[in-house]
Amino acid sequence: MEIDTLQKLYVEELRDLHSAERQIIQALPRMIKAASAPELKAALQDHLEITKEQLARLDQIFETLGKKGTGKKCKGMEGVLADGKEILEEDMDPDVRDAAIISATQHVEHYEMAGYGTVRTYAGLLGDKVAMKLLQTTLDEEGDADKKLTVLAEKINVEAEAPVGR
Repeated sequence: MEIDTLQKLYVEELRDLHSAERQIIQALPRMIKAASAPELKAALQDHLEITKEQLARLDQIFETLGKKGTGKKCKGMEGVLADGKEILEEDMDPDVRDAAIISATQHVEHYEMAGYGTVRTYAGLLGDKVAMKLLQTTLDEEGDADKKLTVLAEKINVEAEAPVGR
């Protein structure tokens, strides 16, 4: 398909995010299982539920557009998640693994924030105020998740730095 209008670009970017969210929903349970800090497990579990709501919002936007969200694979998110999967396969101290999981998760959040900021702007330019509001809600949630991960990192990274045998 030729992408020769902002509308077509908007739909393609939305499909990219739809794929990204589906990939995240598949990846988060492995991260939850690998995490050792209860507060990290809880934060990841909360974000899994929020991600499902974000995917539902995208579905709502696609329904309004009369389009499907499927049919595209987000290669960027695939790469970010592959990097995170490598971390889970490493032999690490549990506190260090938790720090690495936070880092990998923040990479995911930042990728999403870039994408959602872009499509929110496109929605505004295209006059779709309903989609713009839905996308802003998701963008806000991604920012909140990033802030929560930063707070966790400040605690967990210190624990990861403690000498073995403490």
